[in-house]
Amino acid sequence: MNQLTLVLPFALPNAELAADLLKVLQAPALAALLSRTSTCNLETFDNINRLLPHEAWLAHALGLAPASGGAAAQAAFAAQAMRGYGLAPEPGARYFLLHPAHLAIARSHISLEDLRQLNLSVADGRALFDIAAPYFAEIGQPLAYGDAGTWFMRADAWSDLQCATPDAATTQDLSVWMPEGEHARAARRLQNEVQMLWHEHPVNGAREERGLKPINSFWIWGGSLATAQAPVCAARLHTRDVPGWLAALAEPAQREASPSSVLASPQDAIVVLGGLTEAAQAQEWGMWLQRLQALETDWFAPLLAALKDGRLGQLRLVLSHRDAWLACTTSKNAQRKFWRAITLNKLKAS
Repeated sequence: MNQLTLVLPFALPNAELAADLLKVLQAPALAALLSRTSTCNLETFDNINRLLPHEAWLAHALGLAPASGGAAAQAAFAAQAMRGYGLAPEPGARYFLLHPAHLAIARSHISLEDLRQLNLSVADGRALFDIAAPYFAEIGQPLAYGDAGTWFMRADAWSDLQCATPDAATTQDLSVWMPEGEHARAARRLQNEVQMLWHEHPVNGAREERGLKPINSFWIWGGSLATAQAPVCAARLHTRDVPGWLAALAEPAQREASPSSVLASPQDAIVVLGGLTEAAQAQEWGMWLQRLQALETDWFAPLLAALKDGRLGQLRLVLSHRDAWLACTTSKNAQRKFWRAITLNKLKAS
């Protein structure tokens, strides 16, 4: 393989905790990959775009967003994700991703529960979809089912609606993350109607009996205009431990990526590993360390070995948190720069 890009959301620790976390982390392969590089750049990111740095990077890499400017906020994931679920978006129609969600009411604000923590079963997701779908059809904005937590809504007139990705909004005060634009009020009305449909629904009663949080709302985002043909990316996308919508952007055979399966392909690849996100969002730094330690064994060490023995020509690491991404490129020749000390210090530069 000539080039592999490894995208690691939330692999950059919070600046105030980085020094303490890195004292504990034992990751010599990651340190080598970050220390002996041909290029390494840190780019800050403005959350006014209403998505996270790795999401913006991925949208551009896959040809699903403009190359620059505020239009990145409209990263067009919905139509492409539909195709990944075997659905056929109608060319010229506008679609949005829609997720069943739990909105938590705190003393001073409302927050969005991390969708990963909802444990929404197929049966429960389908039941909630079935009660909501007739209402959406009645107002001329039909729903399509992807999986239990990933649905799609057609809304051709809502081209102005600016939405935040769920991972960008999670843990935040939703007063500044709710949809904006001319149709924002219509989106809120729709949300209120669905909340009433689901209020005291047997699915939610049974969830609460099992100690799970009720599904009391939905999150909408990712609006995109469907084209006759899907965008083409030169590199093949592989994923692991990512939300359903993101996995759907990859071919089915590439949704449980491993170093061996990726390196076996002659085509350049982008691999998104999402296992750090939940721990970082929840500020569970012990879990974050455990998962990064597992990545050291499962990914960083094998890829470093592949670089050194020539099975991999070039490796680019894209590591991020909420406000920046670090992009470092290394190769067999770069790994020969013995005069460069092997450290994890670049993880503290963010």
